[in-house]
Amino acid sequence: MRLNSFLKLIPEFRDYVWGGDRLRPGHNPTAEAWVIWEGDRIESGALTGKTLGEAAVELGVDLLGERVFKRTQLRFPILVKLLDCAQWLSLQVHPDDEQAVKLEGPGHFGKTEAWHILEAQPDAKLIAGLKPDTSADDLANAIRNGTVTRISQYISVTKGDTVFMPAGTLHSLGPGLLIYEVQESSNLTYRVYDWGRAQNEKRSLHIEKSIQVIQPDFVSPVIPAPRYDDGTCEMLVKCEYFTLELLAASSRPIELDTKNETFHAVTVIEGKARLQSEGESIVLEKFQTALVPSSLGKYQFQPLGNCRALKAGG
Repeated sequence: MRLNSFLKLIPEFRDYVWGGDRLRPGHNPTAEAWVIWEGDRIESGALTGKTLGEAAVELGVDLLGERVFKRTQLRFPILVKLLDCAQWLSLQVHPDDEQAVKLEGPGHFGKTEAWHILEAQPDAKLIAGLKPDTSADDLANAIRNGTVTRISQYISVTKGDTVFMPAGTLHSLGPGLLIYEVQESSNLTYRVYDWGRAQNEKRSLHIEKSIQVIQPDFVSPVIPAPRYDDGTCEMLVKCEYFTLELLAASSRPIELDTKNETFHAVTVIEGKARLQSEGESIVLEKFQTALVPSSLGKYQFQPLGNCRALKAGG
């Protein structure tokens, strides 16, 4: 089955203690919207009701793309989330793929990710790495005695900034941030510190595993918001697991092409836009996402007024 249509997915929500009310007004706390995930169900078309993961198994390279299929076979490789941070998230770290297998067993994957700042209150901060010259012994002692925030690297961010977060980087998001996150399709997280919150079976610390995984010299610099003209596509992050690009337009369409190499996941973050191919079009409002199958090929991103969007690929 060759698929030449856009796929609109039904997001799934996660209600964690640190969430707010911007993603799902009236449901507080809503922490995350999983807008591109293998467990999301398809809203319309020939594949209505199936999950994205089921569609990937059924369609293979036609959905995923040749480049992605060579790397991950039929497994959908990325997860895209929107995060509403009303409180500090736990201070945490993710293993890389090799560490995930070593610590958790076969079939587990690591988690490299990137953040794009959608909204930031004045003085909003995040943590990305450790202070310079922190030794492995100093780090281990600080984690075990609960003082790791004293050696953490706090970074101020503003709307439009991007942060690339390789596996092994100590990190956390602070209050007042609304975040777009693209990551490997893994939710393997080791909590290092949780700001005094009570520990339970679902929310516990992972002291010894985090000590094994954290790279003391990993610090993630902020990529400032790029300058862009009407009808531009700007690469923000490119790594072995995913790409992340910014689309910006007000009147000029942007010509895009999957080239049968990868899918595109397009999320509107400001205004609204139409995705147009030869046989189909779909309109996306702010924070809505569509998956563009690899087999679709060439299509247009048409702004309906001032519009910005993020496009992730595998």
